[in-house]
Amino acid sequence: MAKIVRPKNMSLRFVVLLAICAVRNVAGFAVLPIFSAATASGTKAAMPVTSDLVSTVAVTGATGRTGSLVVQELLKRGVNVVGLVRDMDKGKQVFRNAGEKLKLIECDLGSEKEICSAVEDCDAAIWCATGFSDAPTSPFDQVKKLLGLALAPTKSIDSVGIPALANEFARKTDDSGSNRFPKVIMLSSAGVTRPSWSDEKKQMFPGSADIPIVRLNPFGILDIKAESEQKLRDSGLEYCIFRPCGLNDNWPAGSRPVLSQGDIAVGRINRADVATILVDCLTEPEAVGKTFEGIGLPGYPPAESIGIPLKRLKNDSEGLPSLDALAATYSTMQQLVPGEKQDPSALAMGQTYEQLDKNEVGRLGKRGEENAEAAAPKPSS
Repeated sequence: MAKIVRPKNMSLRFVVLLAICAVRNVAGFAVLPIFSAATASGTKAAMPVTSDLVSTVAVTGATGRTGSLVVQELLKRGVNVVGLVRDMDKGKQVFRNAGEKLKLIECDLGSEKEICSAVEDCDAAIWCATGFSDAPTSPFDQVKKLLGLALAPTKSIDSVGIPALANEFARKTDDSGSNRFPKVIMLSSAGVTRPSWSDEKKQMFPGSADIPIVRLNPFGILDIKAESEQKLRDSGLEYCIFRPCGLNDNWPAGSRPVLSQGDIAVGRINRADVATILVDCLTEPEAVGKTFEGIGLPGYPPAESIGIPLKRLKNDSEGLPSLDALAATYSTMQQLVPGEKQDPSALAMGQTYEQLDKNEVGRLGKRGEENAEAAAPKPSS
């Protein structure tokens, strides 16, 4: 397959058009990353009001950086929110001006019983939590760490909480055929399947397989998320799984979501845009039964509806894209990587694309010498 290289004087839009023309005959247009196009008139069509379709939504990790934005987006749309938090004092501080539509519940996301009780009156849930419920945080744990006796945490809140949510909503869901929206939306992560790729596949897609989080995979967090995703799929419940690429608060918010499948995507997206996508999927039938990755493309407005790009994606039940289809997606997505070197495989954990361009060391050290433990996810609040 011919590789399209972007000359310095060629616009990004033209590169994307060239890439689409080059690969559209490989395995069908649907395998390409989906750019959510704006309407020709530039006006927004009337969309259903979220609060008319869902009344109360549970949000795990509600005081986390992404979870808090999801809560704010739901409240802005008039939806009642049940925020599941580890620390009630922190929750009250973060949402001190939230109003009566937000109810905070202190919940151990490693406890199936507590989760089921917390979401009893909810119509749907958005999972924004991550980390381990038995992560070493006590003073005694710190002493053990200094003595070299610390053990890696083993109990992931994802592996407990996701199935618990799915089972609880499955128990409450009727079989009348009216359940056309996702009941559980999981915020996952791009890269979760890549540690398990074959050596051949990793060699085919080094810009996806050799990035820091995949190479280091601290505490096996990507494998745990992949297993949790599968448990959600196997539950039989209406679900949606969103795997954003690098979360970056400095990346322009309001960028166009570029959605793809096959866990090939690398790039950036603002957390505010992630929150918008998660909430949009609550009332989008095209989101049901789909797993997809996403980046934000600055300078292009989002579509009038997330359903436009989602409609072009495959249902998980249709199976994984072929290698030829993945190669088509990879060829395009690698040209949308930030920075000038556009070499994700050269990054160190904690190093930005801009630092790579300037040959500067990232916050966690040089490539191959990073402090992987410092990069491991902490339990969400």
